[in-house]
Parts: sequence; C-alpha cells; structure tokens
Amino acid sequence: MNIPLVDLKAQYKSIEKEIDKAIFGVIKNTNFILGENVQKFEEEFAKFCQVKYAVGVGNGTDALYLTLRVCGISKGDEVITQPNTFIATTEAITLNGAKPVFVDINPETYNIEKSRIEKAITKKTKAIIPVHLFGQPADMNPILKIAKKYNLKVIEDAAQAHGAEYRGKRVGGLGDVGCFSFFPAKNLGAYGDGGMVVTNNKKLADGIRMLRNHGRVQKYEHEVEGVNSRLDELQAAILRVKLRYLDKWNKARRQCAEFYNKSLKNIKGVETPFVPAWAKPVYYVYTIRVKERDKLKEYLEKKGISSGIYYPIPLHLQLAYKYLGYKRGDFPETEKAADEILNLPMYSELTISQIKFITNSIKDFYGK
Repeated sequence: MNIPLVDLKAQYKSIEKEIDKAIFGVIKNTNFILGENVQKFEEEFAKFCQVKYAVGVGNGTDALYLTLRVCGISKGDEVITQPNTFIATTEAITLNGAKPVFVDINPETYNIEKSRIEKAITKKTKAIIPVHLFGQPADMNPILKIAKKYNLKVIEDAAQAHGAEYRGKRVGGLGDVGCFSFFPAKNLGAYGDGGMVVTNNKKLADGIRMLRNHGRVQKYEHEVEGVNSRLDELQAAILRVKLRYLDKWNKARRQCAEFYNKSLKNIKGVETPFVPAWAKPVYYVYTIRVKERDKLKEYLEKKGISSGIYYPIPLHLQLAYKYLGYKRGDFPETEKAADEILNLPMYSELTISQIKFITNSIKDFYGK
C-alpha cells in the first residue's frame, strides 16, 4: 500500500465535473484579472470567516506582507512571532524593513506561548503575529489582551487553519487582520498560488485592495506605489467550488484524527495531538511526537507510507536569520519539537483502512 502525505488527485476526482465547469467558464468569459469570481469569492470567504471584508491577493506571503505594510510596519520596528513556522511569516516582516522577534512555543499546542510574549515587548514592538499552526488555533484572548495593553496590532497567520475555531469563532477574524494561503496542499487549496486577507476594518481592507493592484485607486491613477498581487480569476473560480465543501472536508479530517488518536493512544513513546477545550482544529497536518522520529520515518517509508516534518529547522537556526544573533538553546521547546514531531498522512479522502495500515505499522515499529 502506498499512502501519500497529501492526495490532491483524490480530492479533484470527487469534484471533477464542478471544477472543470468552473475553469471552462472563466476561459469562455475571458475576464481573467479581478473578474466576477474574485469578487464573489471574496464575499463568500468573508462570510465563511465571519468578517465584513476579504481581499484576494497573489499568495499567503503577500497577504502577510501587504497587511504589515498597511498596518504601518516599517524599518526599525519589531514584530513578535514564533520560530516554528514557515519562513513566509518572517519574510513578510523583513520585507517591510522590520525585525522578527521570536517567542518560544507551548509544547502541547506548538503555538506561541502566551505567557512569554510580554517579556519580548520593547518600545520598538508594533505587532504580534500568532500562527495557528497545523490547523490548531492559538490561544487568542490572552494575546489580544496583551496587544490592547501595549497598543499592538494582532495579525493572525491562518495559512494552515481555514475554518478552525477558537471559542466558537472562526480564526482570521479574531485579531485586527487574518491572512490565509491557498497553496494547493491547504485545507482550502487552489491549483496554484493564492491568498486572502480578512478583516472587520474597512480602512485596512481598502488599503490592501489598493496595494495589491499597483497602488491605484482607478485606472492610471496611483495614490502610492503598490505591487502586482491579485488573486487569479481561475484560482478564484476553483476556490469557490471548493469552499462549498470545506466544512465537510474539515469534519472528515477531524474524524480521521479521532481514529488516529484512538489507534495510537496506548503506544508508549507516541504522543498524539493535544486539543484544548476551547479549540476546534482542522488538522492541516496530523502531528505526533516520538523519540525515535527519524528511524520511524524511515521505517514507514519502507512500508510505502509518506510522512513529513513541519519544521525540522526552526527559523532562529536558519542561515537566513543568522544576523538576528539567536543560537541553539534560545528556544528549547521549539528545538525539542523540531527533533521529535512527525506528520502523518492527512486529507479528507483518507480511508479508515489506510489509517489502520499506518497505525498498525507504527505499532509494529514499537513492537506492540
């Protein structure tokens, strides 16, 4: 049995006719830039996220970059985030001339540890970017309280958490702004790049909308220098189809996670995901924690089971950020997690028989 980490073909086959019809419709209409589908998808995704405004952009990195820019983040400023995230989170900070300041994670949720944030705040701090890693919501209320105390912007990196809920509310609309990626492997994935910014602040939404399209207010009239970061019309058409299935797909992911949990709970040396009472995760990936991670990964690969490591090298130890002056040992929980986490196959089309094969293989590895 060969089981991929993500199976995009299985998802496409389940909605093939609808996807093909949506793509053909765009081609037939020949309105490829900021057309009807982009506008309607923005409206539909805003409603899904329980916010007033949504602005489609070229990708998730641009969603963060443009948001920080509209929020006035610039040279000399500092932005607090966590070191175990994809580099896009920090690229967006540095592209605006600001400095990423890392805070260690909670070892159970892998999200930023709220009790450590305040110690990292300086006079230069302008924003906090909590990352809803692996589809698990960060503990937002304490973060929002700290942000209010110090007058900081809260920008949610929700690139892995489409539809995840925190205390009954969807992520993205909890802080000042939420940023999403539609990279193909995401819970809501395009067939290429795409991103979205969501907010309840009209001024911020208007600013993003202007910057994404060369800073123009109307044709050939440019208020500022912007960028070319428009959500593609074809991708918007595809995403509109997929959005109708997202709640169903997220429910299926949670059911897969429950089966994983039950099957793995009695294996000594295997730690399954922790879910706080206030969280409703969407399992962008299913993450276990094991001591013999690399050996287990190799064993599973021999069985035809793909697995991943998100992320093997934390950002504070990346060569790209050597200039920040961090060293090994600065964020022990992050570093320990990087050495122990393993991501198992997770997608809504994953079958119980596949999960049984995966979990039985793990049991065999541990001699159970």
